[in-house]
Amino acid sequence: MARPPLVISVQSQVVHGHVGNSAALFPMQAAGLEIAAIPTVIFSNTPDYPTLRGAPVAPGLFADLLLGAEERGLPQRAAYLMSGYIGSVEVARLVADFVARCKRANPALIYICDPVMGDHAPGLYVPEEIAGVMRDGLLPLADIATPNSFELGHLTGHPIVTLEDLRQAAAGLRLAPGARLIATGCELQDTRRGYLETVILGPGGLSRHPTPHIPVALPGTGDLFAGLVVAGLGKGRPLPDAVELAQDLTGRALDHARRIGAREVVLFEPGFRRALLEI
Repeated sequence: MARPPLVISVQSQVVHGHVGNSAALFPMQAAGLEIAAIPTVIFSNTPDYPTLRGAPVAPGLFADLLLGAEERGLPQRAAYLMSGYIGSVEVARLVADFVARCKRANPALIYICDPVMGDHAPGLYVPEEIAGVMRDGLLPLADIATPNSFELGHLTGHPIVTLEDLRQAAAGLRLAPGARLIATGCELQDTRRGYLETVILGPGGLSRHPTPHIPVALPGTGDLFAGLVVAGLGKGRPLPDAVELAQDLTGRALDHARRIGAREVVLFEPGFRRALLEI
């Protein structure tokens, strides 16, 4: 039997809750993908609790983990490499170097960059220097980028209000040739009331994907969405279909969290879990 697609996922890890790899790994694994998870930080929980334990992974240890992945030949075997939250500028630079090495070793590798930096309510929650590495070091290597509308506006210096704003932002990101931008959480001037949109821009043009707005803002939402997009791609779905799938299942998880009063994304709702097996 052929092995399933391998995903190298470089993101945060928490003990309690579901953000970063703690949100993205389960749906990808449930969909039948093989995952190699590399943590950028190891925290007890998200920073919105009264206490936060743990720390960013030390650069020396992080570099050693990357070396171990390369010694096992993971970049050559991987179909996808994704990156998310990064807790220090030194690790951000190491991630950029790692992505470049992986793409040289495996030109067919698809790199998905989720430039996790902030959102409209909290604003920017990483140091500006990390945002700069994402803008100048990681996004130019990306085949697919998944910023939310706040992150896209911050990266380009222009708020995202219209489709033309999105087109100009996509051009200003300097993504890899042929790359596709997935702009999430967009509320444009002509977006239907009560909805948010995900907009895909790339060589094939532009497509809009509205979804009902669920009135909660929970940590891990974007990480879950990105993981579900990769799950869909890994199972052979075209990108627009993978985005629609990710929106539907992320919305389901958010609505369940809202109904039970959870403080972050939850992944145990039975219908959500069944749907993952059918991707």
